[in-house]
Amino acid sequence: MEKVKRLKTRVWVVDNIVDKQQVYPQIREAVEWLRAGEVIAFPTETVYGLGADAANTAAVEKIFAAKGRPSDNPLIVHVASMAQAEAVAASIPPMAKTLMERFWPGPLTLVLPKRAKAVSERVTAGLPTVAVRMPDHPLALALIEASGLALAAPSANRSGRPSPTTAAHVLADLDGRIAGVIDGGPTGVGVESTVLDCSGGVPTILRPGGVTKEALIEAIGRVEEAAAVDDEAAPKAPGMKYTHYAPKAPLWIVAGPPAFLQRLVDESRAEGKTVGVLTTEENRDQYAADVVLPCGTRQALETVASRLYDTLRRFDETNVDLIYSEAFPEEGIGAAIMNRLRKAAGGRAISEQRK
Repeated sequence: MEKVKRLKTRVWVVDNIVDKQQVYPQIREAVEWLRAGEVIAFPTETVYGLGADAANTAAVEKIFAAKGRPSDNPLIVHVASMAQAEAVAASIPPMAKTLMERFWPGPLTLVLPKRAKAVSERVTAGLPTVAVRMPDHPLALALIEASGLALAAPSANRSGRPSPTTAAHVLADLDGRIAGVIDGGPTGVGVESTVLDCSGGVPTILRPGGVTKEALIEAIGRVEEAAAVDDEAAPKAPGMKYTHYAPKAPLWIVAGPPAFLQRLVDESRAEGKTVGVLTTEENRDQYAADVVLPCGTRQALETVASRLYDTLRRFDETNVDLIYSEAFPEEGIGAAIMNRLRKAAGGRAISEQRK
């Protein structure tokens, strides 16, 4: 049975970063806990991360325990400088340096050959590579810089749950399981970073995210996409293998017009089920369901990305029996949205052609 030491989770609120060079008292206190081997949640531009000293195995173990995370799922190491990246990676190919100059700080994680003994083996799940990124959030960068530590930091939620985009989401999942959370308000991008394998051969997207495939191709040319990981294989990056981001009710992705989705709603309600619909502002009035929650607008898919996890969590408050979600175009940030929805749905999908 999982053992987690019950903690009094502290909340440090930092409303506005006026001076990026100033080390705020809340940051200093959080740094003390990190240096003592505890885990601290903090905001990034994507989602809230759950950070610990990447070189401290005992501290990293607390991440896995707090989240209930599978042990073969590697963690991303967050850095605040090129020097820190070079300290954990054995080498950085010229192509990776080009990407760092173009997209760092930002929502791009690069998988590189790891430097021996630079981080805990638990961070890399025993793989010969390490995933590294520099977050584009003043609080995240201030925390890393003040601590002097490279921070291993997956999303700050219970494993399998929707990722947290507010401190309230973190506390809903991890209150009493972690030492503290820095509350910097809602995050911006809303879905995790893109993970790109640069450890050898053609750069390969292991997980779509905040930097689009189109932007990567523009920067470096050819980019491939990884095949799905089967149950026996070890994932090379987080978000590749397991069901993630799932609300409590079963989620189905529906490819087809609103009239087709409404027919599915009607059939389920006729069976006595309480039904939710995840839609957009454009289509919210198209549905007669028990719960209809718009998630951004199709005219700007980045708004869907930024609100996706919050919307999935809001369904948990409604006690619906199942959720039907509209599908989205898979260009640009839409690829990340659909990746997260497929993980949340556990592969459950219905198309008008197959019905």
